[in-house]
Amino acid sequence: MTGGAGSGSDLPFSCRCGAVKGVIERAGPLEGDFVVCHCTDCQTFANRFDAGDRVMDEQDAGTPLYQSRCARMRIESGRDRLRCIHLTEEATLRWYAGCCDTPLFNSYKNGKIPYVTTLVGNCDAGARTRLLGEPIGHLFVDDDPACTGAGRRLSMNTLMRRFFVRMVKDIVSGDRRRSALFDPETLEPVSTPTRLTKETTAHVG
Repeated sequence: MTGGAGSGSDLPFSCRCGAVKGVIERAGPLEGDFVVCHCTDCQTFANRFDAGDRVMDEQDAGTPLYQSRCARMRIESGRDRLRCIHLTEEATLRWYAGCCDTPLFNSYKNGKIPYVTTLVGNCDAGARTRLLGEPIGHLFVDDDPACTGAGRRLSMNTLMRRFFVRMVKDIVSGDRRRSALFDPETLEPVSTPTRLTKETTAHVG
């Protein structure tokens, strides 16, 4: 999948129809964590929008993700098209493009805990390979029966320790108020979240 030609250290992304476009600034292993997640929720999110072929990895069956500082993700067009949902009772928000139902990002339920996880299947393929390199590990491998050849396992505790440093920087610097996904004053989502019910997920395979 491609999001347009990138340059320098910016990683371009776009939704399926191209209405939502943006970049992750200064993307790379030293600025964020490139992982592959095999959790049930990531699979549900992809299947809910019939986007498994776009956002999931064919070889490893998981969802490649890049977790970065919240202010590094910049929306250049289509911010008004962003929508978000809660798949479960947990605090994670799943963001998608309402124009074409493309899963795009994961975040906390508000901007108080600052992070953004981008589904890299929507990113420019050449820039992604050049800037991110190989994933540092695979999460929740045991949740995915289709995963038979995943590489190094990565625990959530390890990932959270790495994230904690970025979170502190975003809070102390005030950068959490520069997230494209949250209001800078209230830190509430720019789109009102909806919560999926058993009826709305009944068609998920």
